Amino acid sequence: MHRLLLITTLGIAGYSQALPLEQLQLPPGYHIEIAAEVPNARQMALSPTGTLYVGTRRDGRVFALQDRDGDQRYETRHTLLSGRRMPNGVAWSDGDLYIAELTQLVRLPDIDQRLDSPPAPETLLDGLPDITHHGWKYLKQGPDGAFYFTLGAPCNVCLESDPRFASILRLDPETGNARPWARGVRNSVGFAWHPEDNSLWFTDNGRDHLGDDQPDDELNRAERGGLHFGFPFVHGDSLPDPRFGSSAEVINSETPVALLGAHVAALGVTFYSGQQFPDTPHTSLFMAQHGSWNRSSKVGYRVMRVDTTGAAVTGITPFITGWLQEETAWGRPVDVLVEADGDLLISDDKAGVIYRVWYQTD
Repeated sequence: MHRLLLITTLGIAGYSQALPLEQLQLPPGYHIEIAAEVPNARQMALSPTGTLYVGTRRDGRVFALQDRDGDQRYETRHTLLSGRRMPNGVAWSDGDLYIAELTQLVRLPDIDQRLDSPPAPETLLDGLPDITHHGWKYLKQGPDGAFYFTLGAPCNVCLESDPRFASILRLDPETGNARPWARGVRNSVGFAWHPEDNSLWFTDNGRDHLGDDQPDDELNRAERGGLHFGFPFVHGDSLPDPRFGSSAEVINSETPVALLGAHVAALGVTFYSGQQFPDTPHTSLFMAQHGSWNRSSKVGYRVMRVDTTGAAVTGITPFITGWLQEETAWGRPVDVLVEADGDLLISDDKAGVIYRVWYQTD
């Protein structure tokens, strides 16, 4: 049973820290605590056994976390890989852990049974561009069994000849071939499939250096492969790029389903698959906003709830705020994941923790 208080310290793997969780604002009945301490925690994946896998961007490690005593905290942490290059993306499938690094995708077979002695990684795909700018990747397995991952533009704004840049790619596990599935995507670090029609919903970070308030970050929807989402020709809601906008007429780009505001840095998303949160159907998604870095007044640093009906967004509301205090941010949400019991997990690469959110009335 959950505790009805905010946990501010947690000692795991030899270190602990105090965080001002009392500053976080949630809707009535919702509670938040620290579930684990993980340096530079980025994308998360959960196995049916309850093992939580966590990738990192700057740390170079991939972790596995376990809650062995059932107290809702992941007190045991295994280091599966170290010294890797941006192992940001993680996905669990059929007993194996898949990891998206800077230049390759690798697999750790039968990993749930080998946490204490991880196997050597098997390379599934190699030869991805060795460019770190927007080179970290988000990875998930789709309803079709293929693996989807992101490859951002190697710049603020540019038009590259390599079609893999600024795209979401699809890796066919049978053939090992990876091809762009969605194009014109500047830098997506989060996507999820809609539970009703299997359309892919994904965030995309807008370009920088056009001022505080443009262009918007985007939430996009792709009902099929082969679509183009505008970059670098247009941004947000058809804002022409100062350099490449004159070529906008040569593409037929998709319009975002929602504009999220400039520089909020929208990252991980997940549709709510649990039963615990009241008035939260499976067509609602949660979105982590990492927060701005080049805006005169900071924005983002929060978790949003997005309600959808069919292909339309019907509402966007703040779900958790408070990581940003005036112009100082002590936390930066990265990814969101729903546990089997309906709790929501949130990774934070600045605070180096994973939060658990649950609903319980007094």
